[in-house]
Amino acid sequence: MTEKKRIVVVGGGFGGLNLIKHVDKDKYDILLLDRNNYHSFPPLFYQIASSGLDPGSISFPFRRELRKGTAKNVKFNMGEVKSIDFAKKELKTHNDTITYDILIIAAGTTNNFFGIEGLQEQVYTLKSTGEALRCRNEILYRLEQACVTKDPEERRKILSFTVIGGGPTGVEIAGAIGEMKRYILHREYPDLSTDDLKITIIEGTDRLLRNMSETASREVLEYLGHLMVDVKLQTTMKSYKDNILTLADGEEIYSEMVIWTAGITGESFNFIGGNPEITRGNRFVVDEYNRVAGVNDVFAIGDICCLSNNEYPQGCPQLAQVAIQQAATLAKNLNKGEMTYSFKYNDKGTMATVGRNRAVADLKHIHLYGRPAWVTWMFVHLISILGMRNKLTVLINWIWSYCTYSTSLRLLLHPTKYPTKNCRRKQM
Repeated sequence: MTEKKRIVVVGGGFGGLNLIKHVDKDKYDILLLDRNNYHSFPPLFYQIASSGLDPGSISFPFRRELRKGTAKNVKFNMGEVKSIDFAKKELKTHNDTITYDILIIAAGTTNNFFGIEGLQEQVYTLKSTGEALRCRNEILYRLEQACVTKDPEERRKILSFTVIGGGPTGVEIAGAIGEMKRYILHREYPDLSTDDLKITIIEGTDRLLRNMSETASREVLEYLGHLMVDVKLQTTMKSYKDNILTLADGEEIYSEMVIWTAGITGESFNFIGGNPEITRGNRFVVDEYNRVAGVNDVFAIGDICCLSNNEYPQGCPQLAQVAIQQAATLAKNLNKGEMTYSFKYNDKGTMATVGRNRAVADLKHIHLYGRPAWVTWMFVHLISILGMRNKLTVLINWIWSYCTYSTSLRLLLHPTKYPTKNCRRKQM
């Protein structure tokens, strides 16, 4: 018998998790490495931020998932990769050194602030469960603070929200806050009026949802209008300081809470003993088999890789479906022992929601809007969440919120200050 090769998968998102489920465990020893001990569902981060769902509804512990089914016998380590040594074939985390025969990078993306000085420390983001919770707490705190503020001008300052970026995440969080303004404010915060809360969404191009059809863009613009959200198109941000947003054309907007959804970039690593080819957006350049250019025995899948072809000269879109399909194709090649199946993206469509009964969906052969698109959006996202318990929890929450406009999740929870010790955890 020959010793099994060791595959190390960095990142337990859509790509990484689907890959380990399809790889033959009789041929490979597999280790999954992630900075968190759970898989989460990024398309619904905005619902955590707007108190629509709790984090546990869209998160699933890796160790529970790896006990059963096709993921069984996969090992898991929690750690953040600090460096990759291609010559020695090893990874260094904050507390361990891990060797590999085959490395698969599925680490995804993080926020891109386009070099705007000091922006990361001042804006709220939605690229992780922790960031979404931070955003939720700030929104709720501001609503509570505004309720006890007597000065009308001061109340309007406290409740000044701006979303930067008109992609799916941007329009979804803007729409969620818009629903709070239109439907929740008078029910749960009777001391406030809709005039007190102002929501603005800023997009640098000439329309929202640039990667969807023009019809979808027009419909989303109309939906946001119904929810009293101000939209500024063909407008870019220059700086943000002392609660003043300065736009490229010189206009200044006062906003005490800015939610940044305008850009993403691939996760960064420190490379030793090799130089993988990196392209725009800090993405690994890969071939049709997802092999990383410039190094051996290294693959990349999902948002962090860039596969250019005639159909997608700038690389495949950074969507969950791309990562899932790349994972399945790469697993087939690894199981076969040779690169036989080249990857070709099967576009199943794109969708976005702005609120109840307000959504758009560009599917393969049909465009949906309004309630049909909203129901389709809910169904697709519901079946994509891991675990039957999670699916039921999300479904019950959605049905209850739809019928009552109420939720038990508008809880303002802050961690305690003490103790200050971190249980032997090193700085990550």
